[in-house]
Amino acid sequence: MEALQELDRYELIGGKVYDMSPANMKHIFIQRNLVRILDNFLRGKRCRVVFEAEVRFDEENRFIPDIAIVCNPEQIKSSYIAGAPGFVVEILSRSTRKRDITVKLHTYEKFGVKEYWVIDPRGESIDVYLLKDGKYELDETYHNVPEEELAELSEEDRAREHLSLKLSLYDELEIQTKDIFEV
Repeated sequence: MEALQELDRYELIGGKVYDMSPANMKHIFIQRNLVRILDNFLRGKRCRVVFEAEVRFDEENRFIPDIAIVCNPEQIKSSYIAGAPGFVVEILSRSTRKRDITVKLHTYEKFGVKEYWVIDPRGESIDVYLLKDGKYELDETYHNVPEEELAELSEEDRAREHLSLKLSLYDELEIQTKDIFEV
């Protein structure tokens, strides 16, 4: 464990240590945008948005999700979150893509994270997984479609595009995909 202290940032996944590389600028902008939207909405409410906070599921699984929402104040400790948040976001990168959509997805599911968003900066898409009967179901994939492309679509095709999404924890919060991907 002394070797772990030498690493600036790491995650423990299934007992195996993964060093975390610094995020690229697009990742940082997406994270900033979504944290700002969530934080503004959650002011005065019980739930809290956190980012880059360690989440300790058990001794073998300690993750640092890009964004999480915690609704139980007792889970918030001085330096980590104890147990599953209600909502987690992972923003994909080349080095984390496979883990985020396989091992981490299954771990979040196992420990009961109610909603999991996987954001793909390159494809400007968001996969929303909802926990139903202990299993994740892909609820929907949302896309950021540039205004000029939307203008070329028929009204019927525009209506089929998923350009805004809601948080299952707070149905009254509607987020435009363009606001998440704005740089």
